[in-house]
Amino acid sequence: MTETDQSNVYDSPKDASIFESEELERKSGQEVSNLPDDSLLENSNESRLESETTYFKRSIEAILMVATEPLGTKVLAEAVGITSSMLEGLCKELQVEYERDLRGFRINFIAGGYRFESHPEMADVVEKFILEDQVSRISPAALETLAIVAYRQPISRAQISAIRGVNADGVVRLLAQRGLISAVGKDEGPGQAILFGTTDLFLEKMGFAHISDLPALSEFIPSAEEVETLEQILRPTVDD
Repeated sequence: MTETDQSNVYDSPKDASIFESEELERKSGQEVSNLPDDSLLENSNESRLESETTYFKRSIEAILMVATEPLGTKVLAEAVGITSSMLEGLCKELQVEYERDLRGFRINFIAGGYRFESHPEMADVVEKFILEDQVSRISPAALETLAIVAYRQPISRAQISAIRGVNADGVVRLLAQRGLISAVGKDEGPGQAILFGTTDLFLEKMGFAHISDLPALSEFIPSAEEVETLEQILRPTVDD
């Protein structure tokens, strides 16, 4: 287009002014449209916050799943990487979610810390599993320990370990969890060790009405004559 043609585009200075105004408005509109929308920024921030919250909740669940004892607020918060107040809030939110979804477990604050535990409403199912299914699969070591408690009760962990010749803490804990033995008192000596005895469940499983129905140990101990006979049989012979 020649200069003459360009001059003919506008019939008057007024037309040129109108065109320039429209051009400025068009460019201005483009610049405004290129600016980030406040609603988009807000949605982005909310999405990021929601993602972080979900990550922290999953972290709490993962840690509590492998913890062997209740974890204090400070310890758990540091492990997750959040403040103690934020941890408390997230644990409450998780508990609300579990209750809403009717989950079989919950987060409980007990003994100064958080832990996973089965829901009280599922106690019957848990008890049936522990007392019926697991008792039938008790290990030889646990059976040996149970026999020691039955015949020597009340008896302490240390006394059980001394008789067995190995540490019995784990087996004693297992038998107590399964309801076969329980704490029945404390030793009067130094340290006041906890003393254990058998429970009504033990009698029920064994088919006894009373602990005195246990067979006497003498029934399982060979007589002097039997011992002598066994020694003669097992004694190595010496060739002349």
